[in-house]
Amino acid sequence: MFTHVKSTIRRVTPENLNGRDLLRVVYVVLEPQYQSTLSEAARKINQNNPHLAIELSGYLIEELRDEENYTNFQQDVAQANIFIASLIFIEDLAQKVVAAVKPHRDCLDAAIVFPSMPEVMRLNKMGSFSMAQLGQSKSAIAQFMRKRKENSGSSFQDAMLKLLRTLPKVLKYLPVEKAQDARNFMLSFQYWLGGNADNLENFLLMLADKYVYKDKNIAEGVTYSEPIVYPDMGVWHPLAPEMFEDVKEYLNWYNSRSDISDDLKDPLAPCVGLVLQRTHLVTKDDAHYVAMVQELEAMGARVLPVFAGGLDFSKPVDEYFWEVTNGTEKQPLVDVVVSLTGFCFSGRTR
Repeated sequence: MFTHVKSTIRRVTPENLNGRDLLRVVYVVLEPQYQSTLSEAARKINQNNPHLAIELSGYLIEELRDEENYTNFQQDVAQANIFIASLIFIEDLAQKVVAAVKPHRDCLDAAIVFPSMPEVMRLNKMGSFSMAQLGQSKSAIAQFMRKRKENSGSSFQDAMLKLLRTLPKVLKYLPVEKAQDARNFMLSFQYWLGGNADNLENFLLMLADKYVYKDKNIAEGVTYSEPIVYPDMGVWHPLAPEMFEDVKEYLNWYNSRSDISDDLKDPLAPCVGLVLQRTHLVTKDDAHYVAMVQELEAMGARVLPVFAGGLDFSKPVDEYFWEVTNGTEKQPLVDVVVSLTGFCFSGRTR
């Protein structure tokens, strides 16, 4: 009831072009929180950019089960300049996406698919960078993707993050042109993981500059910033000045707060560990998280909210809910854990 993502914000059309070029973007995603920030990004471009305007059409993957929605999706893709997809791991729906996009792939200026099933990843197209031969090519990127095609969504996204951090080592094996387009793909992934409206605005502008208007004079007027990068996992609090990657730093900040009573600073006070989804934080679709933290603290509990991307939360649980004493012995920092998202502990038990 607290989320502010609504179906009415899924389609954005500029009120007027005033001589600007119209860029048509279609996306399909698993996570609804991306719809609000993509819509905000498109509206900012439509309000402020003198050179281009965005027509944005968005779909949640499950919406494609409805025949009318799927027909609309096919029609939107047929007219699009850019196609974007993320976390398409439901096999029958992945096939519907491929069936709708593949016939128009060559006409698209760019197709950007973030961690998804291999057949959807093969739709990627950014200049000379392609995954059309995924599972067959011997290139460094293709080999990386092939080795992980059987992985779950969470493992696959973790692997992509590792590639992102080691990108310079990978690019040296690619021809110059392909290296630049591969870099742009990974740069796109950074924008996407950042998730907020500023990152996604710059993501759309970067695509327009590099792949839609690269041979036109309009490209000279399309400017954008580098992505704002957030931690892959960490500790978050709605009143904290930053996300923490070290639990001791978080606890030091928590105990220095002037807005809470000394009872909440007592290390023996009950402590609730919260498990949060990173995308809700970076897209600012976090009102339900804020309400939970406030309610727990009002009831007299300390709160330790951790987050991660993907679906495997065993890493932040291991990293932030335990304190190492006497060198190797672990003591829990929390008395109870509440998950506010879907999760997988990879078979681990506590």
